[in-house]
Amino acid sequence: MDRFSEQDSHWVRGTRPVTVPAGSAIVHGDLTVPEDARGIVLFAHGSGSSRFSERNRWVARELQRERLATLLMDLLTEGEADRDQVTAEHRFDIELLARRVVSTIDWVTRDLATRPLPIGLYGASTGAAAALMAAVRRPSVVRAVVSRGGRPDLAESALSLVDAPTLLIVGARDTEVLTLNRFAYEHLRCERALEIVPGASHLFEEQGTLEVVARLTREWFIKHLHRSAIANATQGW
Repeated sequence: MDRFSEQDSHWVRGTRPVTVPAGSAIVHGDLTVPEDARGIVLFAHGSGSSRFSERNRWVARELQRERLATLLMDLLTEGEADRDQVTAEHRFDIELLARRVVSTIDWVTRDLATRPLPIGLYGASTGAAAALMAAVRRPSVVRAVVSRGGRPDLAESALSLVDAPTLLIVGARDTEVLTLNRFAYEHLRCERALEIVPGASHLFEEQGTLEVVARLTREWFIKHLHRSAIANATQGW
């Protein structure tokens, strides 16, 4: 299967660029809101990635098929990203990344197209730690978190405070990161799950492995975000 073929373009026709104020900085993202969306998933990238990551954009399209809006964000400004490519000074600045995720959450709760929607966070690499820290800082609106090949251990001080149901997805061949995710799993006190994808390395480049990631992610967010949307509708929100 060609994951990134033109046949998927139909799912992203409603995508629009957005800008999010984040303290003294402005960060950029791509927002897609399907008709009758029942939730929104914010993608937090890390370790030199961006909103143009093909892997995350493909997973986003799979979520859009299930009436989940997606917002793929660059957590760094263009200048910060350029410096980070040389110095790697920002990619492990979890506090900075978490503040940017919180700013994005706040933007989502104000935007007319997204403010009624339950929020999920999808973090990759160091973005996973930032997502978990943001979930702690916005517990009333973040309904679920998914980490894909993430470094949730870098949010160590916040792990026991996370309320949002959290899914950790790791490749079986990504042994070092798997050890770190097992550490994080033991420190989480919320509803949680650790899924190990057979045959997968860190980037899930092996045939069929990204499809497994998409299925697990989709099922987790459907369970928790759709349930929140139904509860909100019942209460007249």
